[in-house]
Amino acid sequence: MLASQILFILGLFLVLATLPLLAELMALTGAALAPSARVGKDDGESELPLLTVLVPAHNEEALIARCIRSLRSSTGAGFEVLVIAHNCSDATATEAEAAGARVLELNDPDQRGKGCALSYGFSAAMAGNSQAVLVIDADSVVDPGLIATVQRRFKSGARAVQCRYEVYNSKSSGRTRLMTLAFYAFNIIRPRGRARLGLSAGILGNGFALHRDVLMRIPYIAHSVVEDLEYHLALVRADICVEFIDTDAVRGEMPVTKKSAETQRARWEGGRLRMMKQWAPELMGDVLRGQTRLMEPLLDLVSLPIALEVTLLLVAACLPFLWFRVYVLAAFAVLFAHVFTAALSGPGFWETMRALSTAPAYVLWKLWMLPKIWRTSRANAAWVRTERVAPADGQ
Repeated sequence: MLASQILFILGLFLVLATLPLLAELMALTGAALAPSARVGKDDGESELPLLTVLVPAHNEEALIARCIRSLRSSTGAGFEVLVIAHNCSDATATEAEAAGARVLELNDPDQRGKGCALSYGFSAAMAGNSQAVLVIDADSVVDPGLIATVQRRFKSGARAVQCRYEVYNSKSSGRTRLMTLAFYAFNIIRPRGRARLGLSAGILGNGFALHRDVLMRIPYIAHSVVEDLEYHLALVRADICVEFIDTDAVRGEMPVTKKSAETQRARWEGGRLRMMKQWAPELMGDVLRGQTRLMEPLLDLVSLPIALEVTLLLVAACLPFLWFRVYVLAAFAVLFAHVFTAALSGPGFWETMRALSTAPAYVLWKLWMLPKIWRTSRANAAWVRTERVAPADGQ
């Protein structure tokens, strides 16, 4: 009898732990499949707002020139490319200047992490005449029309935007193929669903832009290892909505080696865990005080990574209670619908779906990384750069 009660309590815990992600995926996947609202086009290129494209770079000599060439070839009027060479010990600044960017160097060993470079760059941009700032990672390339689209969206009244964020080197390895599918789910389907529900799309760290008024009202002082999530939570609490640009993409270089992937994944998920511990109680209090618009950001914050979600659901399926098993079947149906919709959102559907064959190994890898992710979630965790390599295609 006691054993049965313990197992039942365990099942309830597993349901409570996995339910936020399932609720989030049901709502956002369903909304993402709904028809989109048409966004009017503005052909007045000469009247587009002045834009600074801010590129934070720490030892990115291998990829920075490719990024700047991509930006300079993008259509748009009245924009400059500003590179913040942050604590660099290589030729990042030289390569960036040679490619045509304006470069500012920030050399301060006490200011580590992307958030410090962004704060410095935003201040520099605001000292000029720019009406908005677009953030592009140094390892990325952008679609030819991205900059003009961002400018037009600000001209139409947006105060913050997030572009599609995809994987550049999707075919480099099995890991990057699976990451491509994950990006379609996290960076396209979920923001698209939020946008169609009238919610803030979120900030994904790359390809987001902020209007001058927003930066003046809420200075970018987010310096955690997931500064994008931290700043977005500040925006939604201030009732500022991030609009989603679904027509133009920025594509980032993903790590190919196991060591680099572990560094990046531990930083992302450890940082999210830290934000959960720090912000969830405050958001819960806001929701209980009647600010229901913060329910979705709260659900997103407390949602588990899919790999951990799958593991807990498999544990729940082993419990000797029929309704837990029914719940697990329904949960896996929701997860499959979300992944299937994500695969449909990009090219190469069958190739993308074949990447799922590596999912069991990926789940085991993520479980093995849990101690490292937990260490990264500590408040005093150091920012660790993901190692880069020069692009094999010579771009």
